[in-house]
Order: sequence, then structure tokens, then C-alpha cells
Amino acid sequence: MMRTRHTTTTLEDQRIPVRAKLAAAWTSFMFLYVYVDILAFFKPGVIDDILVGVVWEFDISQTLLIAFLALLAIPILMVVLSMTLPARANRITNLIVASVQIPFAAFNAVGESWTYFYGLGVTLEVIVLALILRYAWTWPRTVGDHGDQPGP
Repeated sequence: MMRTRHTTTTLEDQRIPVRAKLAAAWTSFMFLYVYVDILAFFKPGVIDDILVGVVWEFDISQTLLIAFLALLAIPILMVVLSMTLPARANRITNLIVASVQIPFAAFNAVGESWTYFYGLGVTLEVIVLALILRYAWTWPRTVGDHGDQPGP
């Protein structure tokens, strides 16, 4: 019987840039954010309310939809901003926006009767936002002007 020799190799573990981590985390957050809303359409009565022009307790209007779009645009734009802003502005923007999004995410579950569904959604969103805060807070520093650029 012949024996074959198995060589073990270590998988290459490339360092992921902070910008890519942040953009990926904001993208994941967006999927959670949108799918919680989409899956909520399956709750009994939600579609019936929409068909008569009501979302939660609000009459559906252009103003309401503009407000929803503006709120949704914030994390959408963070995907792009995380990849394009200079490091210092990027870090500060991510820290501020993720911090503001945490109470906003929690507010979405207030008063909901489906506490397990919304609780899970909020929990997952907060976990991703905590990752964003961690990535931004621990942004690697280089010796240079304000940590944004390497020295001369």
C-alpha cells in the first residue's frame, strides 16, 4: 500500500483595510435594515394598512416617504463615504453616524407586538454598528500629519 504525503499549508490571511471593513459592515447593516422592513410585510394587517394609505400610525404621503428615504440614505451613503473619505474624516464620520444609528435602531422596536422578530433585528443591527464603532475607533495610525498620511 502506498502512502501519499499530505503537506499542510497555512492559508494566507491578508490584512483587510479598515475602509473595506467599514464598507462591508455598512452593507451588512443595510441588508438587515431593509430585510427587517421587507419581512415585516408578512405580519398580518400590514399590507392591508398600506393599501388604505397608512404605515404604522402615519398617513402615507410624499413627506413621509421622503423622510423614510432620507433615513435610509444615511447608511447607504456610509458605504461610499467609508471607501472615499480621508482617514481622519472617515473615522470621525463613522463614529458619529454609527453612534446615532444605535438608538435609532432600538427605537424601531419600541411598541412593537412582535418582540422576538424586532428584537432579533435590532440586536443584529446593533452588533454590526458596534463592529463599525470598533473598526473606526481602532483605526491603525501611522506617524505623519494627523494620522491621515505617512510621513515624508
